[in-house]
Parts: sequence; C-alpha cells; structure tokens
Amino acid sequence: MALVRAADPQTSFVSSTSGYCRYHVFLSFRGQDTRKTFTDHLYTALVNAGFRTFRDYDEVERGEGIKPELQKAIKHSRTSVIVFSKDYASSRWCLDELVMILERKRKTSDAHVVLPVFYDVYPSHVKKQTGSLAKAFARHQKTQPLPKVKAWREALAEVADLAGMVLQNQAHGYESKFIKKIVKVIGDKLSRTPLSVSPNLVGMHSRVERINFWLQRRSTDVGILVIYGMSGIGKTTIAKTVYNSNFRIFEGSSFLENIKEVSQQPNGLVQIQTLLLSDILNGRKMKISNVSEGLIKIEDAISSKRVLLVLDDVDHTDQLDAVFQMKDQFYPGSKIIITTRRARLLKAHQVTEVYAVETLTQEESLELFSWHTFGQDHPIEDYIEYSEKLVDHCGGLPLALKVLGSSLLGESVCLWKSALEKLEVIPNGEIINKLRVSYDSLQDDHDQKLFLHIACFFIGMDKDYIAKILDGCDFYTIVGIQNLIDRCLVIIDRWDKVRMHDLICGMGREIVRLESKEPWKRSRVWHHKDSFKILKEKNGTETIEGLVLDMHMYPTINSNEKVLETNAFSRMQELKLLHLSHVKLRGCYAKFCSGLRWLCWLEFPLDSIPVDFPLGSIIVLEMQYSGLRQVFKGTKPTKLYQRISEAR
Repeated sequence: MALVRAADPQTSFVSSTSGYCRYHVFLSFRGQDTRKTFTDHLYTALVNAGFRTFRDYDEVERGEGIKPELQKAIKHSRTSVIVFSKDYASSRWCLDELVMILERKRKTSDAHVVLPVFYDVYPSHVKKQTGSLAKAFARHQKTQPLPKVKAWREALAEVADLAGMVLQNQAHGYESKFIKKIVKVIGDKLSRTPLSVSPNLVGMHSRVERINFWLQRRSTDVGILVIYGMSGIGKTTIAKTVYNSNFRIFEGSSFLENIKEVSQQPNGLVQIQTLLLSDILNGRKMKISNVSEGLIKIEDAISSKRVLLVLDDVDHTDQLDAVFQMKDQFYPGSKIIITTRRARLLKAHQVTEVYAVETLTQEESLELFSWHTFGQDHPIEDYIEYSEKLVDHCGGLPLALKVLGSSLLGESVCLWKSALEKLEVIPNGEIINKLRVSYDSLQDDHDQKLFLHIACFFIGMDKDYIAKILDGCDFYTIVGIQNLIDRCLVIIDRWDKVRMHDLICGMGREIVRLESKEPWKRSRVWHHKDSFKILKEKNGTETIEGLVLDMHMYPTINSNEKVLETNAFSRMQELKLLHLSHVKLRGCYAKFCSGLRWLCWLEFPLDSIPVDFPLGSIIVLEMQYSGLRQVFKGTKPTKLYQRISEAR
C-alpha cells in the first residue's frame, strides 16, 4: 500500500464528508458588475490551470430562490471563490448563495474551502456593511423579512473574517497579477485535500477531542504527540480525523500513511522523504539521491513555515530519523503526530503528549457492528442475541467489529450461529493477519516464544510469578515482557497481573495451531480436548513444550475412563510446563517428564508425592486443593518454590 499524499487538483477526489466533488471551484459573483470583465478573466484562468470551475451563465433574474442546479454545484464543489464587488450585496440571490456556501463549509468541518476576493471593496466594508453595502441593506430592510436580512448580515461578517485576497493590497490594482495570485492560492488549497475516512465514526468525538484541543492551542513550542495502541484499534482513523479538522490552520501539512510498509521497500526512506517534501511544498517535486540529502531539504522546508505532520504506523526510530532528527528543526508552533504500536518508540523527554487508544465500549461496539452489518445503528430484532455475542467476541476492537460485521451482511440467522461456533475454535483469518503484524515485528524468536507461552498458559497470573517460572526455562522474562508491552501485545494491570486482549490471545494460539494439523506435533497444547486425546492415545511427542488439561471439562466421561497413565508423558521429553486439574494418573513416575520446570496439579489425588517423582528440575510446584497429607514419604530434598495448600 502506498503512502497517502496530497491529491493532484486535476484528478477526481472524494471528500470524507460530502462524497464525490464535481467541481474544483464554485464562482459566486454579481453578474451585472463583473461577469464580462474581472470574473470572466478569472474563470478563464482557472479553467486554463486545469480546475473544473462552475459559474452561472444565466443572465436572467432567478425568481424567488436559488436554482436547484446552483445548490448542487455548491454542494459538489471543493472550493468557493466569492467575488465581492460594490453592488454584490444589492443582489439577494448573491446573498442567499453566500449563506448556502457558509452552511456547506460548517457542515463539512472546513473541508469546503471558501476564498473571499475583494475586487473593489475592502473587508471592513463587507464586515460592517458600510458604503455601497449600507445602501443595499437599507433597501433590503424595507422589502425582505428581518430574519433573512439578519442572516445575510451575519454571513457577510463571517466571510470577511476569513483569510481573503484584496485587489489593492496584493496587486496594487493590476488585475492580471491579482488573478495569477488567486489561481496559485486555489492550487495550493486544492493540493491539500481532506483524507478519506469511513462515514460511520462511532465513538470518535470523545477520542479526538483532547487531540484537537492540543492542536488548536496556540503555542510557539514544537509539539510531538504519540498515538499508540494495538493493531486495529483505530489509531489511523483517529489521526485522519484530527488531520482533516486541523490541517488548514497550518501553512503546510502532510499525512504519510503506512510508513512501516513503505520503509521496507527498495529506497523506501527516500520515498517517504520525497512525498513529505511534495506535500509541504504544495506539489513541487524535488529529486533526492539519498537519505542524508533528503534530511537537509526537509529541514529547509519545515524551518520556514508552521506545519502539521502526521507519521502513521511508525515502528522504528530509523523511520523517524529519515524525517527529522530534532524537533527544534521545525518552525515554531509546528505539530507532529505519530501513530505506532510501540509505546516506547520515543524517549519520554522527546514527547509532548501521549494518547493511548482504548477499545470501544459495549454500546459503541454494538453500534459500529450494526452499521457494517445492518446499515443502521442497532441490530435487527431477530439478530440481537447473536449480534451481542459477536460484539463480545470482538472485545471492543473496531477492526474486528468491521470485519465480522461486513462478513455477515445479509446472511441468515442459521449462518450467524454457525459462524459464531467456528469463531470459538478458529479465529477470523483477516483479523488474525492484521493483529499478527505486532508479533512478527518482535525483535527475535525469544520474545515470540515468550509471547506464545503467555498466550497459551499464563494470562491473568502475577508477573513476578511468571518470571520465576520462565526464567527457569532459559527466558529473560522481565525484559521480554517489557518488549511485549511495548508492542501492545500484553498489559500489566494495577494488581501486577499479566493481561492480554482476547483477540491477541486468539492470535497467539492460532499461530501455534497452524504449526501442524496434528495437535501432538504442536509446541503447546492448551485445548483440553486435544490434551485429553493425546494422553489417552499416548501419542505425545518431543515437540510439546507445554500442556494443559482440566478433567472437569469432561463431566460425561465415567470415572474409569478419566484415569490416565503416567507413561502417556514418556515421549514428551521437552515438556517444561504442565497444568493439570482433577487429573488422575496410574503407574510409576520414574520416566514422568524429567524436564518439568512448572507443575501445577490442582486436586492432586494422592496423599503424598511418590518417591520416584522426578522433581529435580522443578522451579515452581503448585498442588492446591490436593489430597496431600504429607509431601513425601521419607526424605526428599529439593530446592522448590512451593505453593502447596491443604486439601479442602
């Protein structure tokens, strides 16, 4: 996928709020004043520059309202250029057009650009309705409803406050120079178009409010804000939304998407630099031979204007170093937003603000799911129960809600039920592939194996307790867990427990499931059905490093069938992690898993640990709720971290 960049003004474009825009420019003017002179020259210059421009050719009075085609033209135009002349305000149709243009601007959150052009009047005349405008309004007061006149006055005051162009100030009265400047301004504004964003932005207001406030706060400081969170949680959508709302208040702007992916392409960092410069310089192309040269040119561009820069999906400091090396290089008041899955991408002293994106609430999740499934903000009655179950499965992750919602669009309740049953065993592949990016980005197989162990066996356990076990399995657990936290793969809650989003956990277990079609050939066995079958059929292999079995998962099996044999473990020479609950074994223990580091055997059935039980490698032994009356018969020296409680 390519980087998002400023659009060519001569290509069609899509506004996130208004859909397809048919015209680049809508010209509003008083026909009797400028139709055959200034406005005609301006129209010709805009068309020659490649801008699709609308102007009303109808010389006849329009009747009592704006013609439908004019309303559509305003609605489907990217910009409006309003030519204020001495008699502009004498036309009630021009004033109605002005009101409609400003309504369009307000409704689209500044996506519609309005450029006032003061041809032979000054902004102060328009704002206060003095001079020729005063005479026009004296007539309107007598013939038009007062609310309408008030709306016209307010519209004129509002548009006069916008950044506009004044003939006498900017071209000393030379119309040809003035028109060239107008065309250049329009080109600059059209080269900075809003980004396409999904129309159903559920829960977005509360998530962008704080960032908008930060961006709009006037300051000479150069600010860096990091938006971080797990894959699919909405970081890019949030960044696009705040970009669309704020980029026009900066002199230059650039939104660079998919930086991680592009940086991995041949000469990828130079591609990033080239597109950034093109955006900041309003489409001007600059040739860059290498990263060092690009840095010099970028510094020159960003040091002269206040810019908004969004760097999306950054996962390594090298990608940032190719864009800027110190924030002091930016012009005062510039802002940089970085989206990333890495919480510690930048040092604390480099960052002004950090925004950790949270999952959607249950109510927000159901609404987003419903938009993608039913085209409305709530489920259809017959689908309410399964919708709620699927929303629970998604755990507030927007990506999952969109993917599953879209996949079930128009399907029967029967298929929904089957899909939900499948998801309980096999996660959705599209979601897993997106989430797996964070796993694949881990720096080595040490952290990947640590993640898989936690996903399969240790979720919800105390961090130090996990470290004691896995340090004994030759892991560097504390630093490894920190690396997983940095990639938003695990979190540590306020009780110091290791937690993981359900879909992240599902992704880890799916990675293990795909190791082999046969469960006994996988490295970890966490599914009780697979574990029971492996032990029952005694086909375990040396591939298995960890196994979990809870016999309470099989209430229908009679007591004789529940008793397994110790020699079912004899081939599992690499087994280090074993969690058994309510399991009964018969046979001798001389060859029972001699390499175990962690044995958690809840409701251990014997009254003492057999003398031939191989405990030499055990780091942690748990036997809560067991039938133990004494630990060993006779003396059994061992260095164990014991968590053994009396049987209930």
